[in-house]
Amino acid sequence: MDNNTAATVTAETLLNRIFDITQGLYDEMQQVAKSAEDNHVRIYHLLADLGRVLVNADRCSFWKWDKRRHKLVTTAAVGEDQIEIDEGTGLVGKALSTGKAIMTNDPYHCPDFNSSVDKETGYVTKSILVMPIIDCKGEMIGCYQAINKLDDENGFELEADCKRLSLAAFICGLTLESDMFLDDSQRDKLTDIKNRMGFYSDYSSRYAPKLNMAGNVAPISMIMCDIDFFKKVNDTYGHNAGDAVLVHVAQTLKGSIRSNDGAYRWGGEEFILVLPEADLKAAAQVAERIRSRIEASVIHFEGTDIRVTMSFGCATLSPRLTAEQNIEIADDRLYKAKATGRNRVIMQ
Repeated sequence: MDNNTAATVTAETLLNRIFDITQGLYDEMQQVAKSAEDNHVRIYHLLADLGRVLVNADRCSFWKWDKRRHKLVTTAAVGEDQIEIDEGTGLVGKALSTGKAIMTNDPYHCPDFNSSVDKETGYVTKSILVMPIIDCKGEMIGCYQAINKLDDENGFELEADCKRLSLAAFICGLTLESDMFLDDSQRDKLTDIKNRMGFYSDYSSRYAPKLNMAGNVAPISMIMCDIDFFKKVNDTYGHNAGDAVLVHVAQTLKGSIRSNDGAYRWGGEEFILVLPEADLKAAAQVAERIRSRIEASVIHFEGTDIRVTMSFGCATLSPRLTAEQNIEIADDRLYKAKATGRNRVIMQ
């Protein structure tokens, strides 16, 4: 077999591997996922594998720039669990800040290389290629990273390997942009917590599976709350002041719960909190803590001090009921809190 034939076989083998992965991508798009987020995660893993094949790398990962939290997070990392670093750090951060592909074949002598993951895992990084990803508006949204070139002792070649990796990076960019649109559609723009659509998405993907899990005994509780006499705030101080109150309340709610709890703006001045692994008594204690904080706080708006109170209804979610039926129970208790004087917590 001459060199030309060998090269042809190699090219055909590579092409078939690429086709296998793209077929997998197509098949994934035809599947009905439990949620859009779940579908995207599986696609990211296939795209990371596609990049690994395209440049013959040991590992590939796709990094999402979470501007809200000022973090860089791997959406899919072949060979590693999810990694999170501060924005602006490492080679990924540099690629995003410069808007240019970055390569190093001597990472341990590169000042921008973050070796902490290698120290924790024992992995040895020999070469890295990072390509920034932009959205349809030309804004940076993430990076595609390939680690350890396998078929060349000299490591990556910037121009040649960027050209090969561009296919996976391009498709990943489209997927990430879709992911970001989905996230934006599920988030309340004023308060920056999730909205009603985000609640239903989380209920179906996070809470309902736990409720219906065989042998699960950990309760999940819900708190429904709203701002007392909120219309009076708008009528007295104006709608901009009302918006400031809503933002203050949302921040207080979010700051009063655990990282695995959920906070949602249900609509208007009404909010929902979901507390996994919390019984009714624990939920009532959380609600009382929030009620006290809101009552004691002051919203400073354009030289005016505004005070508000809130009412709360607590319930434990039942796997035998729909989301709407569970909400109705908490809402009925909220109505009772409003009807019996407001600024209180009702749990029965």
